[in-house]
Amino acid sequence: MKRSRSIILATVMALGAGGTATYFAGSASAATACAPAWSASAVYVKGNVASQNGHNYTAKWWTQNESPATSSSQWAVWADSGVCEGGTTPTTPPTTTPPTTTPPTTTPPTTPPTTQPPGDGSLPKHFLTGYWQNFDNGAAPLKLAAVPATYDLIAVAFADATATPGAVTFTLDPGLATAVGGYTDAQFKADIATLHARGKKVIISVGGEKGSVAVNSAAAATAFADSVHRLIQTYGFDGVDIDLENGLNPTYMASALRSLRAKVGSGLIITMAPQTIDMQNPQSSYFKLALDIKDILTVVFTQYYNSGSMLGCDNNAAYSQGTVNFLTALACIPLQNGLRPDQVALGLPSSTRAAGGGYVAPSVVNNALDCLAKGTNCGTFKPPATYPGIRGAMTWSINWDVTNGNAWANTVDPHLATLP
Repeated sequence: MKRSRSIILATVMALGAGGTATYFAGSASAATACAPAWSASAVYVKGNVASQNGHNYTAKWWTQNESPATSSSQWAVWADSGVCEGGTTPTTPPTTTPPTTTPPTTTPPTTPPTTQPPGDGSLPKHFLTGYWQNFDNGAAPLKLAAVPATYDLIAVAFADATATPGAVTFTLDPGLATAVGGYTDAQFKADIATLHARGKKVIISVGGEKGSVAVNSAAAATAFADSVHRLIQTYGFDGVDIDLENGLNPTYMASALRSLRAKVGSGLIITMAPQTIDMQNPQSSYFKLALDIKDILTVVFTQYYNSGSMLGCDNNAAYSQGTVNFLTALACIPLQNGLRPDQVALGLPSSTRAAGGGYVAPSVVNNALDCLAKGTNCGTFKPPATYPGIRGAMTWSINWDVTNGNAWANTVDPHLATLP
């Protein structure tokens, strides 16, 4: 997200094309015994093994209803562990429990989500996110309690870096305080409590276009987790949003977020707002981070703007930003490469003034959601599947939307209720 906007000229990147290795036993006697047959209804976590079509497959992260035998990319959730013998794949998947292999050393969920995915802070099945600007840049200045009721999740932009690598802090912007007729820390905390009373969630966003937070070491990861935890305790934030637009280290950021999750508990909301280029290839740092913390990640709302043209998941053509094809073909990439539908949302500017390029009318956002969730209202691009669990939409920013008469949220929010 941006304090000020300029068009980003991004290099088009193709999806990683590595294949999954297959291992052949030298003889029937050398083949490994087949693990219990894969079940579409079972939940598998990192390290679990299941068999299908005469092969054993090992899960790389949390998964449900993702068939091992259809995996064709090294970035798929299942790794082919080789030929096995003695197992069969049932025609109708049984309602069995996950295979009882040794659990991983991390603490991913071991039971399927009930009404909500893990770590979502009791957010709705489909929800609307907006960024609240802690600065005055020409958009309507707002106190936090003045955020319209259409928004379910409010991301406060932004936490700032300190002199300690990895550590962050938060201070109300004096310019904003003046613009709204005065705003103190006590009033801000009270506003968060007010939003909680309305059933809303509030998270602190780290980064932005001018953000300089860097988590590039174990010490910085500890400092990040400790400082964000202090902000959560001080203000009552429900979680953290990672919006580091100047690069990140997935290893240390994953460590920091897992440490924070251990401090706060399973209700911690963790979101990410990568730029479009960051989610083109699973090898990129942002995409890798999302996959590495899939078991505790709430949602990724990629910024589908300020992008130029990009390749979609079909890898056949570059799609132009500002179209329904761009939104559906680009959102298809994380959906087809490891993230669950409930972990994917569409990020768009709320008005033409909110971004340098990529604005679409809110009705186009609704069409893209319909296309992804139900296969209707698509453009010329047709996703390879439907994703009824698609989580919703995000906008930069609430302030710009209010400036524009709330046209964005008033159109998108009621449409979310029509999704499966």
